[in-house]
Amino acid sequence: MEPYGIEHARHTTAGPYSHRGRLPGDKGVSEELQRTALETEHVALGAKLGPFGGWLLPIEYQGTLSEHAAVREGVGLFDVSHLGKVEVAGPGSLDALQRSLTNDISRVAVGAAQYGMALNQDAGIVDDLIVYRLERERYLVVPNAANVTKVRDQISRHAPSACAVDARSDLALVAPQGPRSPGLVGGLFPEAAALEYLHCVESSWDGETVIVARSGYTGERGYELFVPEAVAAAVWRRLLADGSSLGIQPCGLAARDTLRLEMGYPLHGNDIDETRTPLEAGLAWAVALDKGAFQGREALLRQRAEGITRRLVALRMKDRLIPRSHSGVFSADEPVGEAPLLPIMQEAGGHYTTWDDEPDICGPDGVSTNAAMHRQVIELLQAHK
Repeated sequence: MEPYGIEHARHTTAGPYSHRGRLPGDKGVSEELQRTALETEHVALGAKLGPFGGWLLPIEYQGTLSEHAAVREGVGLFDVSHLGKVEVAGPGSLDALQRSLTNDISRVAVGAAQYGMALNQDAGIVDDLIVYRLERERYLVVPNAANVTKVRDQISRHAPSACAVDARSDLALVAPQGPRSPGLVGGLFPEAAALEYLHCVESSWDGETVIVARSGYTGERGYELFVPEAVAAAVWRRLLADGSSLGIQPCGLAARDTLRLEMGYPLHGNDIDETRTPLEAGLAWAVALDKGAFQGREALLRQRAEGITRRLVALRMKDRLIPRSHSGVFSADEPVGEAPLLPIMQEAGGHYTTWDDEPDICGPDGVSTNAAMHRQVIELLQAHK
């Protein structure tokens, strides 16, 4: 991995993640970076800023481990405004999404949300994303920062002229995450109290429409608040003020990365990308092959029939050694794959990582002969939490 930079008071230092690590998606400090509407708030809080996905964002405040613990035990507050916001609205919007994405959006009720992927023609993962259904013919698609244009263009190619596909660059995205977040968010937006996981509702703040979603990428109960930039700073400050009695901590992307890795959530550009298919990544559960035509479907059907030759799985390290990105994985001195992910240090003394597995036998259903080992690893991860 190449080094990433952290800016703090005009200085750039080496990143804290590893001896050479940077957050996946970093395009380098020398490139033109987009700025979040909350940058002044981050600087005032002493955040260390660094590039990620073409944006200058808070990497950490007081430290990744303390921020990680705050989310697991109380509540943490993230600025994830770099995530894309693409609104798809009007006649034909459902069909456009069905043809562009892997999952069956017709099953998403108004006020609900769904995880899915956009694929290329070879079934490589262009991006993984969330689709929120705000109205019968109005959706909000949230891709990763680096892939907003690709996802928007893919949807546009399948959309009729009456369907509008627009990037919502006017929205900031603030994410309170943690077991104490319901009380915090419910104090600002009463509608949040009744929200189930992967559901959303439109509320308001100071006359501005706010989309309140019960979602997030930390594995904890949490919310994502799509807030107009004009009131983003006020909402951020209010959350910090009301959360002070709950032990709230502002959190950076480093903690977000360790949190999602601890849960086994994939990160596009790191462990999934356009060279890997959903079958290889273990994401077939987010693919609806029976819904009809969508981009990449034919390639997936062929791969399912032929069987996969590699698969992403999770491993738990026995000690506190940290495997570096792309470290080799061996079995009886034979190379069987590599570790594409940076791991997370656990208080129990181990680490988690993932690796590319090359199963010796793999049937048409895409399940390898070491599937039992995969299940044991998942059980270990769940038991540790």
